[in-house]
Amino acid sequence: MFEAAPDSTSDLPVHPVRRSSGCPFSPPQAVRDLAAAAPVSKVQIWDGQEAWLVTDYTEARTLFGDARVSVDGALPGFPHLNEGMKALAAMAPRTMFNTDGEEHARYRRMLTKPFMIKRLDALKPVIQKYIDEHIDLMFDGGNSADLVQALALPVPSLAICELLGVPYEDHAFFQRGSAVGFSGDTSAEEHQEVTIGLLQYLMKLLDAKAEAPAEDMLSDMAELIRAGELQPWEGALEAVGMLVAGHETTANMIPLSVMALLERPDQLALIRDTEDPKVLGNAVDELIRYMSIVQTGQRRIALEDIEIGDLTVRAGEGLILDIPSANWDPGTFENPEELNLERPNAYLHLGFGFGRHQCIGLQLARLELGLVLQTLFRRLPGLRLGVPAEQIEFKLDSLVHGVRALPVEW
Repeated sequence: MFEAAPDSTSDLPVHPVRRSSGCPFSPPQAVRDLAAAAPVSKVQIWDGQEAWLVTDYTEARTLFGDARVSVDGALPGFPHLNEGMKALAAMAPRTMFNTDGEEHARYRRMLTKPFMIKRLDALKPVIQKYIDEHIDLMFDGGNSADLVQALALPVPSLAICELLGVPYEDHAFFQRGSAVGFSGDTSAEEHQEVTIGLLQYLMKLLDAKAEAPAEDMLSDMAELIRAGELQPWEGALEAVGMLVAGHETTANMIPLSVMALLERPDQLALIRDTEDPKVLGNAVDELIRYMSIVQTGQRRIALEDIEIGDLTVRAGEGLILDIPSANWDPGTFENPEELNLERPNAYLHLGFGFGRHQCIGLQLARLELGLVLQTLFRRLPGLRLGVPAEQIEFKLDSLVHGVRALPVEW
């Protein structure tokens, strides 16, 4: 049963649910304090607007699936992260990422084919090949490397390029676009500039795929465009979202997971030694729960009045669904601050969201993370940090939690 939110609005920083100090994997202390006081709190964001911060697992999961809750950032009252995000949302075309209901379902149906089990099974040996090749390069370079540049960034980039049908030699171009897109401090003009550049690039690729199709997502889109089911600009926009989001999240999960597992040799051994795909899959889910790398809250807006216990969220009021706090909710996850790769309910995490807007690429992300971690620890049994953990620089200005670099030795 919910308790009423405090009468006074809690003043939080501009980025109220971003990590700051203490344990790098935990929700920030300010949010943990709010969660301990009440499962839902009214907070004030950067522009003085008030919004509801949801830290309770059950309520966050329920709201993720509630049709009365919208992702449409163009609606008045939407709790944007900053001024740039707000300006960008006002001019953004309709895509899978900012629509609801049947409009969202239409876009989503068009993008499901590349993530079917058959496609992912075919992609698995290709990803394994990329992993082995990049670990070989690490060996060739000596006994130390920056894991971010050597493995964590290139492998997910190669995988999403393979899935989409994008030439990997262009990775520097779209990785810059990804960095801008996930920065919490980028202006609307910068967002618009990189988005237009990516759109032009992908529309050219869609034209090429129409002439010479292959077994990839852009070819699927080109077929839909030719059939009149999708406009070229719609296909390019959806591809931009997949290209940017498809590698940035996994690229950040890999080094964070390595850091956490190096602190817990017993947990590391479980991933390294298991031959059971279910055990590995559960371990990956627990890492995703523990890290909760989407660190600025999933932003939503109420379309109708919604009763949450004793509270009423009014139509037009903003909601911030805080994934890190929900995934560390002791009411759902026993001893949530403990990394337990054998946790029986790890699969319940909200790291990919939940409901209609759940991450469409979740199975690809789980596959990549499991393959990378198991291969890395098997091939480099003496892997260790190359600098003291307190010297690692974290991304405090990004929508996605991660590290700038991860020096390792073996």
